[in-house]
Amino acid sequence: MSLGAILEARSALPQAPLRTTSRSTSVDAVWQEVRREAEAALVEEPLYAGIIQATVLDQRSIAQAFAYRLAHRLGDGDLSRLAMRDLCLAAFEADPHAGAHAVRDLVAIRERDPTCRRYLDPFLFYKGLAALEGYRVAHWLWHQGRATLALHVQSRISEVFGADIHPAARIGSGVFIDHATGVVIGETTVIADDVSILQSVTLGGNGKESGDRHPKIERGVLLSVGAKVLGNIRVGEGARVAAAAVVLHDVPAHTTVAGVPARVVSKLPRNEEPAQSMDQFFGDGI
Repeated sequence: MSLGAILEARSALPQAPLRTTSRSTSVDAVWQEVRREAEAALVEEPLYAGIIQATVLDQRSIAQAFAYRLAHRLGDGDLSRLAMRDLCLAAFEADPHAGAHAVRDLVAIRERDPTCRRYLDPFLFYKGLAALEGYRVAHWLWHQGRATLALHVQSRISEVFGADIHPAARIGSGVFIDHATGVVIGETTVIADDVSILQSVTLGGNGKESGDRHPKIERGVLLSVGAKVLGNIRVGEGARVAAAAVVLHDVPAHTTVAGVPARVVSKLPRNEEPAQSMDQFFGDGI
């Protein structure tokens, strides 16, 4: 989904990924694979069989499975797990594309994270995926005028997963949030499809403005460990922001920026996809 499309309509159909992936992004195909992996995991680890059975094999769809898993992890604070499950399920069922968004997020992890053995692992355990799908519930609540509950979900995501994503932010699909710890995404941030975000990334305001004050991250961007992008600035398509960079101005498409404050240190071929390759090496300059 292009940045403009996300700005205009959150419910627009997701576009194809930047490149042809080696794995299906069909909701049914991925759901069946998750179920096959769950059945194998019952044999692999009998002590975890109850969780796997209840979370995956007893559910009729991937949307229901996500709702159940999120409720299990986010409930029992001020809201019970049952109430949280009903909220999550309502959010997933209200958006006809919610399952497709969740599947593209899941496939993104399988494609880009070399430690990921199977879909079941991020589905059950990865904080980044849980934080992102929890955000999608909070985002739906926010746009239903239920700000109190939206902020509650945001708060629980922060407490449980260590990521703070404002429910008003707009985030596309095929997004990979790796580790999640310390990630902060501000209220007016917009993130297009196929972006990769590593731990301790901040997409924040500059501390002086109100209104539209957060970054706009275009398609296929890689935001490396500890990168800080501050203010209503644009990071162009296919750009790479190096680890610990502090970005205060627009980043041209297909470039790498590094340093404090960040500056362009290399230009990338237009067919290079840093968010897909996760390659953080930027050489010795242009």
